[in-house]
Amino acid sequence: MADSEYGFLDRLLHRLALGFPPVAEASFDMDQATVRVDPAHVIPQRHVFVSGLARAGTSVLMRRFHATGRYRSLTYRDMPFVLAPNRWRRMSLMSRRDIAKTERAHGDDVLVDADSPESFDEVFWRIFSGDEYLGEDRLVAYRPTEEVVNKYVRYVNAILAASDTPLERYLSKNNNNILRLGALHRAFPNALILIPFREPLQHAHSLLRQHKRFSKMQSEQKFVLRYMTWLGHHEFGLDHRPFQFDGSAVPPHAPDTLNYWLYLWCDTYSWLERSKPEAAQFVCYEDLCTRPEVWKRLAALADVAAQQEAGDAFKLSDKPPSGDFDRGLADRANAIYARLVEGARARLS
Repeated sequence: MADSEYGFLDRLLHRLALGFPPVAEASFDMDQATVRVDPAHVIPQRHVFVSGLARAGTSVLMRRFHATGRYRSLTYRDMPFVLAPNRWRRMSLMSRRDIAKTERAHGDDVLVDADSPESFDEVFWRIFSGDEYLGEDRLVAYRPTEEVVNKYVRYVNAILAASDTPLERYLSKNNNNILRLGALHRAFPNALILIPFREPLQHAHSLLRQHKRFSKMQSEQKFVLRYMTWLGHHEFGLDHRPFQFDGSAVPPHAPDTLNYWLYLWCDTYSWLERSKPEAAQFVCYEDLCTRPEVWKRLAALADVAAQQEAGDAFKLSDKPPSGDFDRGLADRANAIYARLVEGARARLS
């Protein structure tokens, strides 16, 4: 997403498609008029929704499911008219560009190309219910209206209809979905909802590193900042907006400290412990890396083949955490982590 990757016309198209809600809403409505499949058909399917705090292994888990070939996800080919997957696919057919595999902006060895799945469906929620959860300095948990939830079902139906091959299952990795897990469960009661989590100190260190990386990148490349804001990606960087639950306080630390991200980790996962739908499943990232049976069990729950050779490898970070942190805060995080590990292993045994 570097500035150099987008010419003037590309930037203008992105601004029109993503930056102006009336254009985005109109593109959605026009696309819906082309869909001939009954949206009721998608409701009972075994879709997969992956959602957690950023840097918890959500992307690699999503990519492992995508590699099975059983799912349709939004990909870079759907950009920038992600709310009109059918019309945009037809309009761009003659001018499609292939993108050579390259490391994504996170600098984490994850390679992406035009057909790589990505978390673009947050654009839907920003356009149709952004006023309910998207604050100027935070994102809050909320309950989308039934009208919007029904519209989302139609959106998923349209995404599946736009597939080059017949697919009935949708795959989404969207970290902001933790704000609306109950709505997703109501919309798709048979969907598999997975909430990855990671050892808190290592996780906090990864978030801090990405916050510094993207803050520097966005200060030098303004299009990157606008691009991430349009996509609703506020996990880190200059437009970082922390999650806030049940009126809890914004982290009482500066975002350039390890304590800030440890506090956010505690706040997020303790809230998910209390509030997630019963059907949602916590997934320990360390177990994914060291216990092959965890992926096999998740694949079985999703009713797909556990192809060990397909998709990205689950691997532990080789970058040890560093920096000062509050021991009491770390102890609180470790206690939550221990409970999550115990519960996740019990559910997957």
